[in-house]
Amino acid sequence: MERWTDLSQVPESYGPSVATLGNFDGVHKGHQAVLATVVARARAENARAVAVTFEPHPVAVLHPDRAPQIITAPQQRLDLLEATGLDAVLVMKFTREFALWTPERFVVDVFVKALGASVVVVGEDTRFGVRNSGDVDTLRQIGVQHGFEVLALKDIGDGGRWSSSRVRALVTSGDVATATEILGRPHRVCGEVVHGDHRGRELGYPTANLSQESAGLTPADGVYAGWLIQPKLAQGDPDHKLPAAISIGTNPTFEGTQRRVEAYVLGRTDLDLYGETVAGDFVERLRPTEKFESVKGLLTQMSEDVERARTVLSSPVV
Repeated sequence: MERWTDLSQVPESYGPSVATLGNFDGVHKGHQAVLATVVARARAENARAVAVTFEPHPVAVLHPDRAPQIITAPQQRLDLLEATGLDAVLVMKFTREFALWTPERFVVDVFVKALGASVVVVGEDTRFGVRNSGDVDTLRQIGVQHGFEVLALKDIGDGGRWSSSRVRALVTSGDVATATEILGRPHRVCGEVVHGDHRGRELGYPTANLSQESAGLTPADGVYAGWLIQPKLAQGDPDHKLPAAISIGTNPTFEGTQRRVEAYVLGRTDLDLYGETVAGDFVERLRPTEKFESVKGLLTQMSEDVERARTVLSSPVV
């Protein structure tokens, strides 16, 4: 998949293409349905399938105080978009100057001139251009003038709308199981394994501690059943994963203050992951964070957590 960060990088005479636009944060099943339509239509018309997205999130530029927490890091978002079968992704830098583009300028410069779009696929609530003044009707009017078709898809969901804001709320409340249903995969946080207090090893449960600069939205504090993914070992084997109990929080039993993401790989005490970039996939929240009166009480609970995680992860649907 080709990846462009500026209109100037799009090859001349690139079209015909079937294109779409959106933030695609999380690349959830609603996004996937739109992208599947783009890819299928492109294949049927011997055209290229292209998605146009933005970095950073527009709200982070226009209203920094209301900027949403990002579900998927930029690189993960691109990887997920590539997995849908797209031929190219154009990541446009969102600035205050770009935000002043009229709907007509955006559509003509991007879809008509750069991408040579024959079809533009969007959700029926799509807005674009200065002050979000462009909508599907605007897009159709411009399409008539410039010779491209507009296909507007209705929202789909499971009784509730599939949206990035819904996923965001679920993850931050700890309901990663429902988030998985909307994403079509477990929610993921990636980061470099760094040294911590080594307290887990002292207690018999050595953990991989992710750096504070971890990428991806961190779920609510608590203990989770999940998977630890090692990208180096996963090359050519995307299903390679290690069952884990993942803890998020400040470790209140030991009066900790720094919020951490720590993963204990079930039954393993021999792993040396320091310096490696790993991913944590969150399957189910087992319990909220607790402060225990004694180390013995903590160890008893940790043993129960490990067994519950093992049971959850042994399910054939996980």
